[in-house]
Amino acid sequence: MSGVTATVSAILATIPSPDRGVWYIGPIPLRAYALCIIAGIVVAIAWGERRFVARGGEKGAVTDIAVFAVPFGLVGGRLYHVATDWPKYFGPGGNPVDALKIWQGGLGIWGAIALGAVGALIACRRRGIPLPAFADAVAPGIVVAQAIGRLGNWFNQELYGGPTDLPWGLEIYRRIDPVTNLEDPLGGVAMDHTPIAVVHPTFLYELLWNLGVAALIVWADRRFRLGHGRVFALYVAGYTAGRFWIEIMREDHATLIAGIRINVFTSVIVFIGAVIYLVLAKKRGEREDLAALRAEREPEEAAEPEPAAEEKAAEEKPAESVTPDPTKTDKTP
Repeated sequence: MSGVTATVSAILATIPSPDRGVWYIGPIPLRAYALCIIAGIVVAIAWGERRFVARGGEKGAVTDIAVFAVPFGLVGGRLYHVATDWPKYFGPGGNPVDALKIWQGGLGIWGAIALGAVGALIACRRRGIPLPAFADAVAPGIVVAQAIGRLGNWFNQELYGGPTDLPWGLEIYRRIDPVTNLEDPLGGVAMDHTPIAVVHPTFLYELLWNLGVAALIVWADRRFRLGHGRVFALYVAGYTAGRFWIEIMREDHATLIAGIRINVFTSVIVFIGAVIYLVLAKKRGEREDLAALRAEREPEEAAEPEPAAEEKAAEEKPAESVTPDPTKTDKTP
């Protein structure tokens, strides 16, 4: 009896995985991974908007910039994933078309941030907004968006570590296609909830770490009035510090360099770069005054009337009346 009790206690102590990551509304698939990504983007934009306005920025600017940054970021994230896991798509047995199937998971944060920054830079220049100031405003929202996105990995049963007997171990189930009865880890359903493995939920470790980083940078921003990109640099340094040890724990397939996962090297390099930027940016002084920058820009824009307005004013101006000179007569015969 004691053995049964111990077994039941062990099972109840672990974290179950969802039985599926895709639901169907008629023929339309509803994917948990995609929904988590969308929810994260919404949170990042909404919180970034509030922070940007609180720092003196124009309302609506973050949303407008996100129109450029988000698509760039999604493309960059996918490109990084495909580039670092290229054998999965272009190696033996791989299918290159699968590289386009972003709904199956696979977004590299490094590529998303890099190419997303390019999109943000384009939009910031169009609106006359310093990119570092924009980045500081959206930094906490971005890392929280990453935390929300990690829930998608839970639904997909991916990004987990090695076997564990810890109470928070994650149960992994065998999923199958109900129609063909073939194994389908992403689109299938777990018919049997007996775990085939209990592993470290590294996606959960990263989720909790990201929330901690968000709290840290919000506190540091308020305490030290960070500006000139230092909030964003602190986010990058904090995130990469956690990603380093979490990446080491993961056991899913990844490209290796000298037997070490490529993202471990990336984490170290990006962390060093972020710390260097933090030190150098400190010399630029306190936070930018976005309200003052906006006030300077608005008079310049108002001082340059549009050509159409000038033409309209000229057309509406009444013609000057000419008073005839009585001393002059018409000598035309």
